[in-house]
Amino acid sequence: MSPRPRAPRLYEIDVVRILTFACVIAVHTTSHTVAADDVGLYAFLGLVHFTREVFFALSGFVLVHSYLARPVPMRTFWPRRFLLVGVPYLVWSAIYFAASNLHSPKGTALDMLVRFLQHVVTGTSWYHLYFLLVTMQVYLLVPVIVWLVRRTRGHHGVLLAAAGAFQLLLTAYYAYLPLPAWLSGYSKVYFFSYLFFILLGAVSADHSTALFGWVRGHRPLIGFITLATGLLTLAVFAFQHFVLGFSLYHSGTPLQPILMVWSAAVGLAFLAIGSYWADRRRAGSLSARGVDVASDRSFGIFLSHPLILWVLLWVGDDWLPRTVAKPWLTLVAYVVVVVGSVILTELARRSPLSLALTGRPSARRKRPLTPAQADAGAVPPD
Repeated sequence: MSPRPRAPRLYEIDVVRILTFACVIAVHTTSHTVAADDVGLYAFLGLVHFTREVFFALSGFVLVHSYLARPVPMRTFWPRRFLLVGVPYLVWSAIYFAASNLHSPKGTALDMLVRFLQHVVTGTSWYHLYFLLVTMQVYLLVPVIVWLVRRTRGHHGVLLAAAGAFQLLLTAYYAYLPLPAWLSGYSKVYFFSYLFFILLGAVSADHSTALFGWVRGHRPLIGFITLATGLLTLAVFAFQHFVLGFSLYHSGTPLQPILMVWSAAVGLAFLAIGSYWADRRRAGSLSARGVDVASDRSFGIFLSHPLILWVLLWVGDDWLPRTVAKPWLTLVAYVVVVVGSVILTELARRSPLSLALTGRPSARRKRPLTPAQADAGAVPPD
């Protein structure tokens, strides 16, 4: 029996992935180093909060694109993906839970075990791990998503309009109304908070050829749309803070209607940058190898960078915050966190613990990755 054809490698998506993860690090370093009254940095933080939506659009795209090219039974599909994401999720949840209790453990061993399990269920062992929890929810929904994409062909515009209206109303509820207990503090861990972007990625995968062709032919227009949408996002931020009296953070909170519009524009802009890169990519060149490696390491960097940030800011009696003045602290922290997480990920990728720590087999293995190992979805590179 001949092997099933694989989905062609989309180098455009590698660039989108790298840019998105770079901005995730910007979100976390900024939010942990910004001065309480720094309007400029809080406005910047509001702008880079698009990462959640772009991330889940990327997940929907890669999952559906690879599945449509190589349909596999769910009994094969689910174990593969839960191995490459679920195992690192549990391992890093344990690492971050231990870090949070390092100096002052609370309760008995049984109490701590119960709290750890609660954190695992809710994706709250550390502030970034809910990304993986939502991703695993999307994995469970892949049969429904693929069915929906196929069933609504010819009506994808209606599907996205309905999903967009739902998410706009939902994010308005999140941003402007009091939430019930089951949502307060947990709205970010449910897949339906990102439903439009998940479906946007899935539908885009079904039209990838036409989409990429349109993007290549309209890069100036995409640049204009992104600029205009960014200015509108800043205007909403200013209105909410200076007129409505919202806090600086709340004015740029990720789950609000304007961030949906901005996230869609940024995702399109990243795809335009990715297509520009892919059109000029020379196989085997230093830059091509660099992007390939960065894409491969991106998941490990995402998992480990908060640990570097935690060590940087809180170990050594807060030496760095006391030494570097704000707002320069944000820039310094970003550079150090990127470098530190790259080094840590590179070490992990070359160790026997690579799968558990980075979601990828060890880089020391001599055999190349099989298609099953390579097509892991949007969190580990495709």
